Amino acid sequence: MPGLRHWQCPPETLNFSPHPQILNLLMAKKKMVVLTGAGISAESGLRTFRDSDGLWEGFDVTEVATPRGWRKDPSLVLEFYNQRRKNVLEASPNAAHHGLAELEKHFDVQIITQNIDDLHERAGSTQVLHLHGEIFKMRSEVNEELVYEIRTDILLGDKAEDGAQLRPHIVWFEEPVPMIEKAAMITARADIFVVVGTSLVVYPAAGLVNFTPHRIPKYIIDKKIPSVSSVHNLTTIEKPATEGVKEFIEMVMGFEV
Repeated sequence: MPGLRHWQCPPETLNFSPHPQILNLLMAKKKMVVLTGAGISAESGLRTFRDSDGLWEGFDVTEVATPRGWRKDPSLVLEFYNQRRKNVLEASPNAAHHGLAELEKHFDVQIITQNIDDLHERAGSTQVLHLHGEIFKMRSEVNEELVYEIRTDILLGDKAEDGAQLRPHIVWFEEPVPMIEKAAMITARADIFVVVGTSLVVYPAAGLVNFTPHRIPKYIIDKKIPSVSSVHNLTTIEKPATEGVKEFIEMVMGFEV
């Protein structure tokens, strides 16, 4: 029988072209899902409800972030969010926001944020899912499908096209979180899961970690690491978001940034 050498072709005679679907799989970026919370925006000067004292910018959250508060005093609620909108307009993305946006060059990055600001988008992130609504949107208090852009103030008497009062497009405490199912589906497809600047105490967002594939690497970046003893394959970085995201990027990229 002829030896294998007789079956070998000179490299220059080979004309191998992989099937497009195989080529796409070989070139596909790993899917990185990043859950962000108040800690990442805090370093841009934005404070949100996080601590156990029940206050947000000095306001009782039940007065300004619940349907009960809205029914009791809609003027107060509108005033509160009008000020939050001004605060966000004055804020700028920080190094953590920019770092996550830069990772899109190397990964398929999906941001799932509990924050209502647009700092991820302004930093350059192209896939951002807002779990708790957006400060630059408003909607009918009756029909949550009637949503409009807003950069100025919402006033009592401002109406949606259905004739109902306009309210901030924010998911308040005691309201369902419409985007949580979509977020869970995204999380279940993650190759890498990262938590940045959240205490993992606000549900249902905190439960997303339970939808991650068991064996994938998981990272938590926060200046105070929450209790996560049940999370497998976990690396913790106990630093503020700006420092922690930099360290995380160095870990996943294998070089300093």
